[in-house]
Amino acid sequence: MSACSSSRLFSSLHGLSSARNFGGHSSGTIRRILSVYQAQNSTQFSGSTPATKMTLTTTWDGQATQEEFMLKDQCILVNDGDQVTGHSSKYDSHRFIPAQPQGLLHRAFSVFLFDDQNRLLLQQRAASKITFPTVWTNTCCSHPLYGYEPTEVDTDADIANGTVPGAKSAAIRKLQHELGISPDQVPPSSFKYLTRLHYSAKDIGTYGDDAEWGEHEIDYILFIKPGEEVNLHPHPEEVMDVKYVTREELKGMMRPESGLLWSPWFRIIAENFLDKWWRDLDKTMSTDVHIDLKKIHKIM
Repeated sequence: MSACSSSRLFSSLHGLSSARNFGGHSSGTIRRILSVYQAQNSTQFSGSTPATKMTLTTTWDGQATQEEFMLKDQCILVNDGDQVTGHSSKYDSHRFIPAQPQGLLHRAFSVFLFDDQNRLLLQQRAASKITFPTVWTNTCCSHPLYGYEPTEVDTDADIANGTVPGAKSAAIRKLQHELGISPDQVPPSSFKYLTRLHYSAKDIGTYGDDAEWGEHEIDYILFIKPGEEVNLHPHPEEVMDVKYVTREELKGMMRPESGLLWSPWFRIIAENFLDKWWRDLDKTMSTDVHIDLKKIHKIM
């Protein structure tokens, strides 16, 4: 992060914390991120440019709080055609404010992991998550990041030929971080990249109708059916619960009367694509019948 970007981020955080009252969860979240930002810089701030700056490392170690990840993780910004335009912090990327009503469009991935009985592994996001806490969703969903090795920035050629090594590397990283799944159990060759989804959603469930947090993503859909049962060790700051489900069990869980909350990206995928991919999972995994490398499905 450059000194200029770091200064703008501090000014944004400080202004939001002191000049406006968002109330409840949103205000507290901003104050926590501001506190983390100040702790990471040696200058005592009074609205001036900080003398120090945060730098990117070449490896991602996962040793941070949710607030720290918001500051140090750099999302890959793209245009509607999924062409890379730059990078920005998770904080900036997920802010739904007048200057950027839908946040900053960035890349994401969604992993759907199945066991030997073709059951899908779901997770319930932890209460400490800043966006969409406590909702149920697919196995793992997060962001490929800028600035790390191996690179998680897929090129146009990577996408055109369907290899997407960047998205797969990010998926392996986060499966280990969130669920404790060893990379040896989910090698890149075991993932099946199917297609991309472009969606946008405010986190109204957490922050109300005037939510200033949300997701605006081009989401890479990755299926995986490991050859053996994966070992799960969920990270308590990331995951509240996990559950393997059949197609029929998922349908029951998603009925309104269940009272369960679901992530917007998972609901879109479940309502538009998932059942046909899952119905004949072996065919989905072993053939290209459901692969769509060119189209970006825009469902807003």
